[in-house]
Order: sequence, then C-alpha cells, then structure tokens
Amino acid sequence: MRVNESCAKCLYDRQANLSEDEGFRREIREIIDGRKETDTAPYLVYLFHQVQEKYLGKTQSYAAIKRKYNDLVLGMEDALRREIENADDPLERAFAFARVGNFIDFGAMNDVDEKQFLALFDGAGLREDERAVWDSFLNQCARATRFLLCADNCGEIVLDRLLIEQMKRRFPGIEVSVLVRGGEALNDATAEDALYVGLDNAARIISNGAPVAGTVYDMLTGEAKTAINTADVILAKGQGNYESMSGQGRHVFYAFLCKCELFTGRFGVPLYTGMFVEEGAAAQGE
Repeated sequence: MRVNESCAKCLYDRQANLSEDEGFRREIREIIDGRKETDTAPYLVYLFHQVQEKYLGKTQSYAAIKRKYNDLVLGMEDALRREIENADDPLERAFAFARVGNFIDFGAMNDVDEKQFLALFDGAGLREDERAVWDSFLNQCARATRFLLCADNCGEIVLDRLLIEQMKRRFPGIEVSVLVRGGEALNDATAEDALYVGLDNAARIISNGAPVAGTVYDMLTGEAKTAINTADVILAKGQGNYESMSGQGRHVFYAFLCKCELFTGRFGVPLYTGMFVEEGAAAQGE
C-alpha cells in the first residue's frame, strides 16, 4: 500500500514529536522524502527506529505492554471460548473476536483504551456486505491443505489461537502455520510471545526474520517466503500487514480494524470499523 502525502505527514509528525533535534528531524524528513514508490509505512517506521537509536538511544521496550495484553486476553480466554462454542456459527464468532483483537495496536494509536477494547466484543460479527468475502474464504479453506495466518499484535494472538481451534474443527485436513515478527517491533507478536500464549499448541510458528511491524517480502527469511508462496489460503491480520502485503499480486484475505484516517478514508467507514478484504485473482473471479 503506497504511502501517500497524508500518511507521510502523519508519519513525520509522530516522529517529530519525539525530539526537537534538527538533525533527527532532518534525517526523518530525508527518509520520507526519499522513499520509493514501493516503500510501505511499516518499512519506513523500521528505518525511523534506526534514526531514533542514533539520536535518542535505545527505543522504548514494549515487553511489559505485550505481557499485559497477552495476560489480559488469556484471562478472558475461557469465557470467550464458551461464547464461541455456544454461537450458531462458532467459526464465524471466533473470526469476529480475532478481528476485535486488532484494536491492541500501539503503532496506529498512541494509547489503547482498555474499556473500549472490551466493549468491542459486544455485538462483534460480520456485516452483510462482508458475506461474499466470508463465503469465498470458507470455500477456499474447504479445498486447502495449507493455511497461513500472518499475525499482528500481542493479546490479539490469543484470539487468533481461538480462531485456529475452530478452523481446525471445521477443516480437519488443513495444516495451519502462523507467521510472527522476527524481532521487536512495537507491540507486535514474536515467536517468544506466541510460545507464551500457547499458540504453538495450535499451529506451526514461523519467524519472518525481520523486526518490522508488517510483512515486507524482501526482508523475509527463506522459510517465511516459502510459507507465503506455498500457502493455499493466507489470512493477514492488521493494518501493518495490509500496508506491506497488498498490491503485490498475491491472493490474500485481510482482517483488521480501521484505526487511522488513512484507512477510514480509503474504505469510507467510521473509526474502528472491522474490515474483511479479499485481494487477488480468486477475488476477481479469474
């Protein structure tokens, strides 16, 4: 997803708020102004972090925040699982809950309102305008043997595990892998975080090898590239994955909440609206 001028301004302003140092701001501006058409916001943020460490020292650790939200959702797990299993369509309810988890994003937002996050579970579900994408997703999963979930944030990955549980019940022949970040990137999930919440009990965990809040193909390990290239169905969670993966000619399903003006404007929806988007040849009927 191309970084337009509105997004570029937002990216610069967020960095400029960190320091008034002219050298720091100049290097941030040079990164933005010198960006290639193929550069995405997650990749630019990765470059910003290098400048931050040069001028401001080691960047903020999100370890405590990641543990907090993993523990918060782990504490909700039994109740959410009961609600999922009592639903008319447990898989659909698990998907809706997993999408709600995308609210826990310290990249798109300066702070996460815990009460607002919890309130999003009430009435969570698919809209009628998403039914065609959902039906396509189910039809393709029914024919698939390899399913890849590109994960996003901590806390959210607990809900991803509940989704995978239902995926494997509905499609028992499917092999599930989860792609996580290869290093610290905001509050995004790494292999260590996935192990902490027991995601490895539900799926194969693959590190993408890059400390980037997205999935930048050229920066991936060979194993991660193979996982993407050989998956029958890919579900990519979060804005960062959408920004870094869309427009590359792959067939991908995206699930996220719109948490900034770039996304609400692009999709014409209110803030925190959940989106389920299919991109690629199958979506176009080719």
